[in-house]
Amino acid sequence: MIGLATIGAIAAVLLVGVVVVIRKPDDARRVLRWSALAITVLVAAVLTPFTVDDSGAAAAYLLGVPVVAALLPVLAQRLGRPSLVVDLTAALIVVGWGLLLGLGIGGAFLPAAALLIASAVNTRAPRPSTTA
Repeated sequence: MIGLATIGAIAAVLLVGVVVVIRKPDDARRVLRWSALAITVLVAAVLTPFTVDDSGAAAAYLLGVPVVAALLPVLAQRLGRPSLVVDLTAALIVVGWGLLLGLGIGGAFLPAAALLIASAVNTRAPRPSTTA
């Protein structure tokens, strides 16, 4: 189950990366943030039965921390405060939590952190005007 979730997350991250590179959306950071949240939520949903069987009530925070961390950049954007710091903080939390739980369910959350890092890196300067 964990392997399936990890492979699915990796495939989804690669798909999002290819789409962003090929389509070049105007707001790539928004696409990356929402995709990271969606992948994190899906991974948590897939791992919920396994985690509840294994850890009981602790599953709420074992799966909840990465979901809340991935939600932070989306909320910051909705509040009109998209920030490099929020993206990097969320990525750091997801990576840290993923490494902390690395021998169990944590590795499945690491691919979504790559999208949050890409969102932070994707701070482009405005395109120069071609008209004089």
